[in-house]
Amino acid sequence: MFVVLMISILTFFIAFLVMALSSVLAKKTVMDREKNSPYECGFDPKGSARLPFSLRFFLIAVIFLIFDVEITLILPIASTFNLTNVFSWLFTSLTFMFILLLGLYYEWSQGALEWS
Repeated sequence: MFVVLMISILTFFIAFLVMALSSVLAKKTVMDREKNSPYECGFDPKGSARLPFSLRFFLIAVIFLIFDVEITLILPIASTFNLTNVFSWLFTSLTFMFILLLGLYYEWSQGALEWS
């Protein structure tokens, strides 16, 4: 118990020391108007910072995130092959893939995957 407490205190001390050291070393020494501005290139922005966002790009990004999450759901299916019945494993895998492909076909038929 004492050893765990000492290791915890030592770990917190080292973390505090590293954070304090990085805070001292990372300070900016030159503070002028250009460095403190949001744009370091030295000129003030003339246009609006809010540019119009492409809705097509947003839809493609959302579809990518949905399929990316579904890939993380597909990966554990392979590791459960030895733990379950082959028929139930195959049925579950094919049902999940069918729903996934049905969603992909729906997005494709609605034109969400066309860029131009």
